[in-house]
Amino acid sequence: MGSTSDKISGVANQMAGKAKQAAGSATDNERLQAEGKGQEVKGKVQKATGDAKDAVKGAVDRL
Repeated sequence: MGSTSDKISGVANQMAGKAKQAAGSATDNERLQAEGKGQEVKGKVQKATGDAKDAVKGAVDRL
């Protein structure tokens, strides 16, 4: 995956995770809240991966 697609997937997973957490909270569903938190964390990792790829590419391009 390229850095841009990592970032897009990461943001999408973060948003979906937050929505699941909100739905789980509204319905008092702890499992859904936990799934949402996991998906949000996955999204943060994906976005960080995209950012790291950009940083490495930028460093290599400056050489």
